[in-house]
Amino acid sequence: MEEEQKVLLFLPNGFEALEASAFTDVFGWNQVVGDKRTPLITAGIRPLLRCTWNFTVQPEKQLEDLDLSEFAALAMPGGFQRAGFYEDGYDERTLSLIRHFASHDKWIASVCVGALPIAKSGVLSGLKSTTYHLEGGRWQAQLEAMGTEVERDLRLVEDGKVITSSCPSTAVEVAFRLLERLTSTENVRKVRVEMGYSESSIF
Repeated sequence: MEEEQKVLLFLPNGFEALEASAFTDVFGWNQVVGDKRTPLITAGIRPLLRCTWNFTVQPEKQLEDLDLSEFAALAMPGGFQRAGFYEDGYDERTLSLIRHFASHDKWIASVCVGALPIAKSGVLSGLKSTTYHLEGGRWQAQLEAMGTEVERDLRLVEDGKVITSSCPSTAVEVAFRLLERLTSTENVRKVRVEMGYSESSIF
C-alpha cells in the first residue's frame, strides 16, 4: 500500500473561504472517490478565524500542537489586507512553518496573495512565481521585491516544489495540481471527472 500524503491547510485570519474550500473539497473528494491517501487538516495560530467576508471558522488544530513531520504538503489560501490577512500571514510562526516545509523538500501550494507569505519567508528567492495580477500589478510588484521572478502573464506557476497562482479563480486548479503531485495524473483525472470537471487542467 502506498504511503499516506497528509496535507496541512494553513488558514491565516482574513483568508478567502473560496480559496480554502478548493483544497478541502478536492482533497475531501479524493478520500471518497480517489486513492484515499490524502487526508487534509486545517490549522491556524488562533482558535477562531474570521474570513475575508466575515463569517467565522474554527480550524481543527492549532499550529503549535501539530507534528509537522506527519505532513507531505502545505497549502495556503490568500486573503484581504483589510481583513487582517497579513497579520497572521507575516507572523514569524507562519514564516517558520513555510520554511520547515521547504527545508524538508515538501510541496507548498498557494492561491493568489497566499504567495506573499511564502516570499516573505525567503522560500521563493530565486524561483519563478506569481500572485494577484490586477489592481495595476501592485501585488506582483511586492512579490518581485521579495526576490522572486514574477511570471506576470501566467495564471499558475510551478517552480521546484512551490505552486503559486494569480487570483481566486485559480483555486480549484491549484488544488488539483497539488493532488496530482502527491498522487498521480490518473488519480487526479478520476477525481476531476467525479467532481464534474474536465479530465485535464485548463492551464
